[in-house]
Amino acid sequence: MNDVFDPCNGGAAKANVLIVDDVPQNIIAMDALLASDTVHILKAASGAEALELLLVHDVALALLDVQMPEMDGFSLAEIMRGSQRTRDIPIIFLTASPNDPARSFKGYETGAVDFLYKPIEPRIIKGKVDVFIQLYRQRLLLEARNASLEQALKLNEAMIAVLTHDLRTPLSAITLCSERLRDEAEGTNLARTASFVETSARRMARMIDQLLDFSRIRSDVVRLELRDVDLADTARMVTDEMRQAHPGRDIRLDVEGDCHGLLDAVRISQVLSNLLGNAVQYGAPDTPVTLSIDGSQAPCLVIRVENAGQLPQELIPRLFEPFKGGFHPSKGLGLGLYIVEQFVRAHDGQIHASNVPGGVLFEARVPRRKVSLVQAS
Repeated sequence: MNDVFDPCNGGAAKANVLIVDDVPQNIIAMDALLASDTVHILKAASGAEALELLLVHDVALALLDVQMPEMDGFSLAEIMRGSQRTRDIPIIFLTASPNDPARSFKGYETGAVDFLYKPIEPRIIKGKVDVFIQLYRQRLLLEARNASLEQALKLNEAMIAVLTHDLRTPLSAITLCSERLRDEAEGTNLARTASFVETSARRMARMIDQLLDFSRIRSDVVRLELRDVDLADTARMVTDEMRQAHPGRDIRLDVEGDCHGLLDAVRISQVLSNLLGNAVQYGAPDTPVTLSIDGSQAPCLVIRVENAGQLPQELIPRLFEPFKGGFHPSKGLGLGLYIVEQFVRAHDGQIHASNVPGGVLFEARVPRRKVSLVQAS
């Protein structure tokens, strides 16, 4: 049971305050002092009764008498701290015993937020209760807002997944039609227009693929299909594709050592493709881009991509964040490096970027055999 709904208070809920005391007169006095339009008092004459109430009520604050038969306030507090449901309830101990530092220390040790001595000044106890009620309401409001934001985020991610999936079919039709139109209109002005349509459609297809990967990663549904892969062969294939897409660029490949490893061929090829594409896009156009695959180290495979230029120092800590660069139709969605990092991490690897003399270096290290079968995070 949550806070008590009060139709006479504009529909606002009353916060529950638990008072535990074996003296009925004390409970009556505290009830008269603290009960209000915003506070509902739960009363217990023993630790056992208090535990029963805590099983069915959410409580903003507990006021516990220290000296009670069978189960004293300290013992009750220890039980509350041991339960997931009640461990975060603030506790104020009330006692008629003289001020004893050792006793107070024990109270704080069992989880008290305050320790008050009887007779209690009404304004003091009321002021403290009001503070904890406000904190409790703020926590509930924050939890509700977080839940709402989380639900909205899941809905947005689900919508992205559906939209990007459904966009593939009409986009494929546009690509096929533009290819046929380009072939049939070869040698005419229309061929150039068809080529523009085809290029734009392929760029849109890459954006859709990135959005799908982003949605899968955020939804924790990316799973690796691991098998023995020769990373050198994968790198040659990716490099050839990149050369065909950018015939004017000097794209080089260096391979060293045994490059076999237990990898997801599709995901690791996307890592290489995104890193090379990023280097081609942002590197100086008249300078080479180099992809290096180093299999000379037994524990891991090392991937390095280097291009001319320099990264702004303030950008490096945020380089692998999603949408870091905003949306640029000519450059993509800013998800490429985020996807790279997530796929490398899914292989239990690490990646970092740095400025080196004469250029920018991306280096990823992926374990050769020790690979996690868990989802990308």
